[in-house]
Amino acid sequence: MLNLLSLVVGIIAFPLMLVALIPLLGWLNWLVVPLAVLGLALGALSDSNTGRNLNIVVLLVGMVRLWLGGFIL
Repeated sequence: MLNLLSLVVGIIAFPLMLVALIPLLGWLNWLVVPLAVLGLALGALSDSNTGRNLNIVVLLVGMVRLWLGGFIL
């Protein structure tokens, strides 16, 4: 059940992360990163790895995008 919740959070965070890759919309990553951390925590508590892995990818891309934008854009 926790893996399903983690997948749902990851599926919500993934399109938001894709939108945040557009220039001048990097501020959206400030919403995506905590959402991915929540999904990662739920995925870590479950038996399956699918949700956890999806949220790790979203988290890494979001953090790199924030870092490249100077944590602002």
